Amino acid sequence: MNEKEIPLLEMRHISKDFFGNQVLSDINFTLKKGEILGLVGENGAGKSTLMKILFGMDEIHQTGGFGGDVLLSGEKVVFKTPIDALAAGIGMVHQEFSLLPDFTATENILLNREPLKYNVFSELFGERMNTLDREKMEGISKKAISRLGVTLDSEMLVSQMPVGHKQFTEIARELSKESSGHTGEIKLLVLDEPTAVLSEQEADSLLKAMRLLSEAGIAIIFISHRLQEIIDVCDTIMVMRDGKIIKTEPSKGVVISDIARWMVGREVNTAAGQHRIFAYEGKDKILSIQNLWVDMPGEVVRDVSLDIYKGEIIGIGGMAGQGKLGIPNGTMGLFHSGGKVVFEGTEIPLNAPRSFLDAGMAFVSEDRRGVGLLLDETLEWNVSFTAMQVQEKFLKKYLGFVKWRSQQEIQDATEGYVRQLEIRCTSTKQKAKELSGGNQQKICLAKAFAVAPKLLFVSEPTRGIDIGAKSLVLKALRKYNEEQGTTIVMISSELEELRTICDRIAIISDGKVNGILPATTDSAEFGLLMVGQKSEKITGGTV
Repeated sequence: MNEKEIPLLEMRHISKDFFGNQVLSDINFTLKKGEILGLVGENGAGKSTLMKILFGMDEIHQTGGFGGDVLLSGEKVVFKTPIDALAAGIGMVHQEFSLLPDFTATENILLNREPLKYNVFSELFGERMNTLDREKMEGISKKAISRLGVTLDSEMLVSQMPVGHKQFTEIARELSKESSGHTGEIKLLVLDEPTAVLSEQEADSLLKAMRLLSEAGIAIIFISHRLQEIIDVCDTIMVMRDGKIIKTEPSKGVVISDIARWMVGREVNTAAGQHRIFAYEGKDKILSIQNLWVDMPGEVVRDVSLDIYKGEIIGIGGMAGQGKLGIPNGTMGLFHSGGKVVFEGTEIPLNAPRSFLDAGMAFVSEDRRGVGLLLDETLEWNVSFTAMQVQEKFLKKYLGFVKWRSQQEIQDATEGYVRQLEIRCTSTKQKAKELSGGNQQKICLAKAFAVAPKLLFVSEPTRGIDIGAKSLVLKALRKYNEEQGTTIVMISSELEELRTICDRIAIISDGKVNGILPATTDSAEFGLLMVGQKSEKITGGTV
């Protein structure tokens, strides 16, 4: 075999089990220089575990290692730590963020690769007196950010960023290795759900950047649940199911329904759900947001006014940074806000999260790990904690003042949500941090359902969830709305997702409601609203 025929990466007979649970079985595949491989599969199919093996993650070594061989450019490699993988030219953007919150975007992008400059003290006392070349750092980070085609403040602290900006910072960190004096070091880039929190326009910018990297000879393993992106940008599609490779196919000619069928082993209806006709006439307003402004980094919420009717499912969409994420975060008191919020005829004081919970509202955040979960606690504790704390559910009382947990009620409720949402776990005693990203998101929904709110804000509810589970979650929200009468406000970067279950959709542009249209309206009309134009079809605030 000559050098040109030697694959950049080869994984042979890879297997892995966790405490007797087989999660990978006889995985074999190759990846050529400059090739973009789309890796797809349902949550729990083994994708992330396979990438952790490739990257030498501690979790693999601490659980008995793995079977099989990893070859890089024809040579067997054993990565004992991720540092070894980085040194070999493998970069990885994880599904969950690995950024330092108190550092700026630039400092994170150049972490451990900071350019230094000499000074007079360096001559006297040696290299330890070198200082950071801030100007060069800024230039490198801005160049990497510009390749993504997005607006990102390189001097903003990560702790102050919205989720989408954190994702771009992660990706820019890998792209910067091409322009920071490390040219040629990156041979393979693994992107694990990089577009999950991005709008369609932002995702397009990223896909273009991926293609440029591919043309420069960098191979990419792209993990995504957005199947059209997989088809559009990848050369080859590899499908995993139950820890095995089910299909490896060139992307040309493949359609979404093909991939969905390979992933789940059955036919999957990927079309939008059946739209219902919601009767607004005679319905009372359950929530009125008036002149809301929110001080949330990366989000622009200037003057939002929106009436929400009892029993409806209203969607809130728009491009990243225009204010859609700021509305629920500001309304629920996670970021400082002003204006007026009236719920069921009573004004609720802003900047007081407990007031909104006590009134009967709940919020599923887009940041499941930072806000939504108690990662080191069991699924039972995650599902029950808020309901127990706010509403004293799952508590037994004696003499009116002695209270203790009803463990059986907590277990029964959690098991019910595990079945309803098809959460993949070993038991309800498993810790939340041990679940895949998609299953963690389902736990966040279960926690909100347990509170039985009158109104539920749910932000990016299907982020990181595969196509089969996405349909399940959207149906669960619709079912919960219809059976419990809960009003749902759904915020999403994916317009088609909103059109699937919402009655009407409000588009936010430049911090204001630019228009509200029925969900059945053509996508092009929503597109006009997203770019700041007005649609001729807007007839009023209701529909």
